[in-house]
Amino acid sequence: MSQNTFANPDLTTFCRLDELGLRAVGQHLDRGRAVLDGRVVERDYWCHHCGCQGVPRDTVIRRLAHEPLEWRPTTLLVRVRRYLCTGCGRIWRQDTGKAAPPKAKISRGGLRWALAGIVVSHLSVSRVAAGLGVAWHTANSAVLAEGKRVLINDPARFDNVTVIGNDVHVWSHTRKGDKFVTVVIDLTPVRTTTGPSRLLDMVEGRSKQAFTQWLADRPQTWKDRIDVVAMNGFTGLKDRCQRGTLGGGSGDGSLPRRAPRRRRVGPLPATRSTRHTQSSRACVLCQLEAGHFSAN
Repeated sequence: MSQNTFANPDLTTFCRLDELGLRAVGQHLDRGRAVLDGRVVERDYWCHHCGCQGVPRDTVIRRLAHEPLEWRPTTLLVRVRRYLCTGCGRIWRQDTGKAAPPKAKISRGGLRWALAGIVVSHLSVSRVAAGLGVAWHTANSAVLAEGKRVLINDPARFDNVTVIGNDVHVWSHTRKGDKFVTVVIDLTPVRTTTGPSRLLDMVEGRSKQAFTQWLADRPQTWKDRIDVVAMNGFTGLKDRCQRGTLGGGSGDGSLPRRAPRRRRVGPLPATRSTRHTQSSRACVLCQLEAGHFSAN
């Protein structure tokens, strides 16, 4: 059995506030909520305009929703000190960009927890919003922005892609706006039997121009590496692929089809519904013979 090395209990490292450039100085626990009092570690004494030294002026509080502790919504009360320049008289405050984006209501730790909950644990936005203790729209907007920054804007997600597929999906079930999107999927892991397929991108609309424009935005060196493009039966998709000038793909862009099955000879066995109907009729006849039902 390995020997564990223990250290003094530290609320800052336990709540991962050190990763945000904060230091915990207090806590308040209720049955349904936890509040952590934090300070910004980095000092900011020097004026950003003239370079003169500033003096502390006052303190403002910034409230941030943090990753929950045992599904208890946790709020960070970050005390931000403001300084007054002795030279030019300008006022500035400590930088909290490491803890949260500007004007954000959720800390970077809370965004990391929310994004992992939706992508990895398959939680709903409502469950994430309840865990963070914020409104649904606040959680949804923050998770979409963080997912776009971490996942969509990552150029490495297009590396080693040789087989792509696309299809049309109903995105919205309301009457407002376009309810169709074109889904682009990476089928390379399926072809190489190394894992499941993964989502590459979603393009709003299902017109020919939507997928054509998506292909036009990709570099030609990437399009030359594409061997197969799997498409549905809609002929417009094939036209989009040809207009996108994929260099390495096959002519029709289809995946190999499964060998056709041999047709069964002879009478088909009774289906489950047929067997259930036959047994029900037999039960009713037996009850009629026993006199349980009236003749009417």
